[in-house]
Amino acid sequence: MGKDSLTRFAAIDIGSNAVRLLLCNVVEEHGELHFNKSELIRIPLRLGEDAFSQGGISAERSKRFIKTMEAFKLLIEVFHPIAYRACATASLREARNGRELALAVKEACGIDIDIISGKEEAELIYSNHVEQHLERDANYLYIDVGGGSTEVTLFEKGHCIASRSFNVGTIRWIQGSITRECWDELKDWVKNVTANYSIKSAIGSGGNINKIYKIFGKKDRPISYDLLKAFYDELKVMTVDERIDVWELNPDRADVIVPAAKIFLGIMKAAKIPEVIVPQIGLADGIVHRLYEEHFQKQLQ
Repeated sequence: MGKDSLTRFAAIDIGSNAVRLLLCNVVEEHGELHFNKSELIRIPLRLGEDAFSQGGISAERSKRFIKTMEAFKLLIEVFHPIAYRACATASLREARNGRELALAVKEACGIDIDIISGKEEAELIYSNHVEQHLERDANYLYIDVGGGSTEVTLFEKGHCIASRSFNVGTIRWIQGSITRECWDELKDWVKNVTANYSIKSAIGSGGNINKIYKIFGKKDRPISYDLLKAFYDELKVMTVDERIDVWELNPDRADVIVPAAKIFLGIMKAAKIPEVIVPQIGLADGIVHRLYEEHFQKQLQ
């Protein structure tokens, strides 16, 4: 790559709560890389509502999903990136017609959808290389909470020590499909894997923690456990309409933000973590980072 160069990439994150299209400019200036978001379009389709309760995506929601992907394809063509990738997580992974729906999208607009495993999801999120921006001698726990799953990764001094995906997500929570055993398994794993480490901070990603971060207006400062707990205690006794009115939340955010906060608090308590850093990144950002790395390697060959 030459000095002061620019490349474009696009990523589609097909989540259980929303489907997102990220259009990103990657700029290299004086040897430093900057991943600048040009646009982030979010459509709250809630594929997980069907997948986790009915075992498949309904015909009506499938139709809306295909239309969304057709619109995304047109935007990608206009943006004209070097490469793009679409990844689907828990909802299409578990839906009995998930692969059939992916084929329908391929036929409708030519987009190939990768239905990735929980492990692959965690690896892509890790591709953000957030550890490069943290204190080198400190330990961190990366927590990504989605609609269908939660990914947890332990960093020791910049190195990934352990990572695991759990079927604990916000859509599952509001549907009442998360068992006590599943919730305890997540917390027990966190407690065991962090037992011999002093964790400086959690690193939070996902739409809900990003929204909480914006509400607090922390401006690059971490959110303390106590502040997050107080916010959760306030939210959980409100109705959805009250959350929309008081905190100016979208309807599709006002219900899932409560279980998201509970999941973060449960993990932070299990690992005895005093605060969470929110760099406002997620799966789509990880996809873009991976695409850039693959492109860069090709340039070297």
